[in-house]
Amino acid sequence: MGEQERASDEVLVRRAQAGDSQAFGSLVARYMRASYAVGLSVTGRHEDAEDAAQEGFIVALERLDDCRAPDRFAGWLMTIVRNRARNLVRREVLRDTDAVPETAASSGRTPEQATEHAELQERLGAALGRLPEVQREIVLLHDLEGWRHREIAEHLGIPSGTVRSHLHFARKSLRRDAELAQVGTEQAPDGHLQTEGVPHVGLRQDLDNVPVGSD
Repeated sequence: MGEQERASDEVLVRRAQAGDSQAFGSLVARYMRASYAVGLSVTGRHEDAEDAAQEGFIVALERLDDCRAPDRFAGWLMTIVRNRARNLVRREVLRDTDAVPETAASSGRTPEQATEHAELQERLGAALGRLPEVQREIVLLHDLEGWRHREIAEHLGIPSGTVRSHLHFARKSLRRDAELAQVGTEQAPDGHLQTEGVPHVGLRQDLDNVPVGSD
């Protein structure tokens, strides 16, 4: 791991404010996936989540001097991304919802398996879509990105206990779909993505497909 990757957010932000483009690139690499998760929690669409994340970084770069608390860069950035995502929703309210891209299916599946996988992903997207926005965001940040309750609480400006409560009820809602829960158990090999039986079919693949870069 290089020196830039080890540096704290505060150090990277101050370097970027001084004109160090590599420092800002390190921030992009560090928070691209979390930004995508926030965008997805608002828009429910892979493409729009990517756009929100990319636009969020552009806005953050343009307004970097306005970041008065560099040690809290993550929360500042996620607020920007969430606002960009909401703008996208308002602009594209008439578009059909498609939470998971066709390219998410891994190679090597038979046509029947690919169809079944796509249907399950669609159901998961619908299940997430029924959650309140704050619960979607908490589930994605906690279970997909591994953010701690305290970090999410700081990011959202709510108590840690409230984060835990939202997470509990979001998981309870998702677990109501027994078939998705079963598939989540069968298809999440690393164990990290399915905390307490929460299904996460296809979402890890989505996040793995997010480009890590500022272009």
